[in-house]
Amino acid sequence: MAGVGTDKIFENDKVIVWNFVLEPGAETPIHTHEHAYMWYSIQGAPLQIFDEAGKDLGTLEVPTGAVYSLKLEDGFLEVLSDIGKGVRVPATHKAKNTGPTPYREILVEYKN
Repeated sequence: MAGVGTDKIFENDKVIVWNFVLEPGAETPIHTHEHAYMWYSIQGAPLQIFDEAGKDLGTLEVPTGAVYSLKLEDGFLEVLSDIGKGVRVPATHKAKNTGPTPYREILVEYKN
């Protein structure tokens, strides 16, 4: 994983588009989000979130077909979309797929 996704598939002066795949039981490295972003879940799974010290911040149930929108403010990400609305996590974190199937999303970062 490089950056906030598995593979960067597009970038211009306004957005960066990532493909992101996380196999069952796999974890992302600790990473930091530097932009507000949205993602579309192509294949959902429960994602357990940890802060940079390894503290369990809870599990986000991500259903297939869900769209999430997040703002970045003061080192935290906050979910703005109806699904998950109000959830806040540190911009620096890692995630683990705790489900039995691969997780896949398309993530779009908004450059400011």
